[in-house]
Amino acid sequence: MDFGMMLLRLTIGFTLAAHGAQKLFGWFGGPGVEATGQFLAAIGFQPGRQHAWLVGFVEIAGGLLMAAGFLTPLAAALIVADMLVAAVSVHRKQGFFISNGGYEYTLVLGVASLTVAFAGAGALSLDALFGWSFGGAFWGTAALLVALVGGAIPLAARHASPAVHA
Repeated sequence: MDFGMMLLRLTIGFTLAAHGAQKLFGWFGGPGVEATGQFLAAIGFQPGRQHAWLVGFVEIAGGLLMAAGFLTPLAAALIVADMLVAAVSVHRKQGFFISNGGYEYTLVLGVASLTVAFAGAGALSLDALFGWSFGGAFWGTAALLVALVGGAIPLAARHASPAVHA
């Protein structure tokens, strides 16, 4: 079970960190911070460049924390909040399936991260190395609540723009 949890954490974590590196640095064929900022501004997140840095940082930090199993509820909260904002602001109107640009992918990454918060990072993690036991209903629920607030804030502050209504 611990090896399986580590595989899940590594998959979620490195996937999100790579997405953040695409946004910030243009690595792995990504757009980089300028293009990401322009896109975010076009969908109502002003100032776009500042939001691009924030999103990229959240994805890299949350991803690396998740991969390492370090402060796992915080990692899960960062990832779930990020996936919530992406699902609502970009993917929701395209329906469920990612093949149509839908929210399927963000849902899977968010729920998988939340699952790790409820289950705990496992014995093969930095949390375990430090003797921290963050799994269980309390930590999973705390991660979910922090994620909901963390996702609601940028969504509420989002400015409607002509691109959003088009």
